[in-house]
Amino acid sequence: MSTDTLPESMRASVLVGTKDLTIENRKLPEHASDEVLIKIAAVGVCGSDVHYYRHGRIGDFVVDAPLVLGHEVSGTIVAVGEDVDPARVGQRVAIEPQRPCGKCRECRAGHYNLCPKMEFYATPPIDGAFAEYAVIQDAFAHAIPDNLTDEAAALLEPLSVAITTMRKAHVVPGSSVLIAGAGPIGIICAQTAKAFGAAEVIVTDLVAEKRERALTYGATRVIDPVEVDVANAGLDVNAFIDASGSPRAVTAGIKAVRPAGYVVLVGLGNPEMTLPVEHIQNYEINVTGIFRYTDTWTAAIHLVSSGLVELDSLVTGRFGLDEVEAALDSDQDPTSLKSVVYPSK
Repeated sequence: MSTDTLPESMRASVLVGTKDLTIENRKLPEHASDEVLIKIAAVGVCGSDVHYYRHGRIGDFVVDAPLVLGHEVSGTIVAVGEDVDPARVGQRVAIEPQRPCGKCRECRAGHYNLCPKMEFYATPPIDGAFAEYAVIQDAFAHAIPDNLTDEAAALLEPLSVAITTMRKAHVVPGSSVLIAGAGPIGIICAQTAKAFGAAEVIVTDLVAEKRERALTYGATRVIDPVEVDVANAGLDVNAFIDASGSPRAVTAGIKAVRPAGYVVLVGLGNPEMTLPVEHIQNYEINVTGIFRYTDTWTAAIHLVSSGLVELDSLVTGRFGLDEVEAALDSDQDPTSLKSVVYPSK
């Protein structure tokens, strides 16, 4: 599609207050010389979108002006800046929804996810992609193969979280991994752990239906943490991954890790919690968190296109742009796993 056939305006779902969304007609976003303009195909609903919608903030990130949510995105390039190869027009892409400065200490060290000047989709004050079009720097629009659906391409973003988690957890062939929480991230982490070669993937969750579902997505064993004392069950795993945000699950998971093992905190829970520090010290447990991702899209595309990770079946709800509120509330249904918004439908 050439620039002269593009519309002058687009529709966008805008968060104007807590639990208050409206549809606006906005001017088509302008793309800089190093950017591409993308017609949005599919946008996954993330827990952070839901949190902003219901609470208006996540920690220090406060929604104090109208904001477009949505950062798990796929689409098609319809126009490019003057410094971008024009052959990219028409290319299907998955968006890595961030713009680091490229100049700070963290960026120069290769930790661009920690850039203090980061502009990240759907994080105040940067608009996301519950809209018909969006722009991103050329390098962050990743071409996808034909065997990836628009939905799978959008979900490469949460898969990138899982890839970063496995790297931090040092998961290698033969590893044993414990995952707390069988929500979307926990399920994707279970698949990714298997793709990284884990021989044992144990998933805990309070909900029986979620535990059963985990068994179809890479888990080799599931545990009800109410019935089993995870901390003292002799699991002796190489790594524990928390995708629940539960302080109780975190403490139990830390104690289930073998000496010199790894703990990665992924779930959004209490901003502060008490950890078993003496245990961490005595057993030299490596505890860390993750904040987004760095250089994961090539790996994510490979895992899905090769069949090592399956994302399409995770989608349990599909919504149009006028139905974003319903999409954000879909997590109230215990059978829901992943909802996707289609801005152009």
